[in-house]
Amino acid sequence: MGIVNVTPDSFSDGGLFASPQAALAQAARLAAEGASIVDVGAESTRPGHSPVSPEEEWARLEPLLAELVVKAGVPVSIDTYKAETARRALQAGVAVVNDIWGLQRDPAMASVVAEAGAAVVIMHNRETVEPEIDIADDMERFFERSLDLARRAGVPENHILLDPGVGFGKSREQNYQALRAIPRLMGFGLPILVGVSRKSIFRDLPSGALDGRLIGTLSANLLAASMGARVFRVHDALEHKAAFSVMNDLQAFKAHG
Repeated sequence: MGIVNVTPDSFSDGGLFASPQAALAQAARLAAEGASIVDVGAESTRPGHSPVSPEEEWARLEPLLAELVVKAGVPVSIDTYKAETARRALQAGVAVVNDIWGLQRDPAMASVVAEAGAAVVIMHNRETVEPEIDIADDMERFFERSLDLARRAGVPENHILLDPGVGFGKSREQNYQALRAIPRLMGFGLPILVGVSRKSIFRDLPSGALDGRLIGTLSANLLAASMGARVFRVHDALEHKAAFSVMNDLQAFKAHG
């Protein structure tokens, strides 16, 4: 899942793809480099972000979405927790809703997803960081609530992915624990999506000649893949395609060795 942020303030690429032309070019590049889905967001959700209204969010998306859906060459996902934005995006042809509040922030979101027959990414999130809690237990309870909302609205189970929500409402240690909990989360019987791309948990890695955040992202995603995760939300599609290709070749060699 390749990331296209049409925002002025996202932590990694804020402002780079704010124009429709730049966003379309970035989506085309990501698809050409191996992304199977393009995920478009118009509101930064980094720590300390400034929330935007549904009207402002849609004003950023409207000039882009219809053309992107036609030209991307891959399914398009909308990164939003607002039901009205999701409804408009789905009407424009978007196929997936990526909700950082797991259907729990906007009461209408589950129904909007169900009525459109869309897929949905249910991400774990918290209002506050509480380092003392067992984050894996918290994720399980959160997902149980979200999945109940999805069932009640009529979202088919095979349209749902779960995201541990690395970087959202968690201490640094809890972010690592969330990744290590992937095998436990697979008990829900749903695909696991991981979104760790260039996040601050990798800020202490070597820099200079090396891109520390990219190396950290690749390492974390390869570990997550080895534990069963199947979808990866990334800024760097080409590098991940190469890394996963090597991993698959090594696994195939071991299986036939």
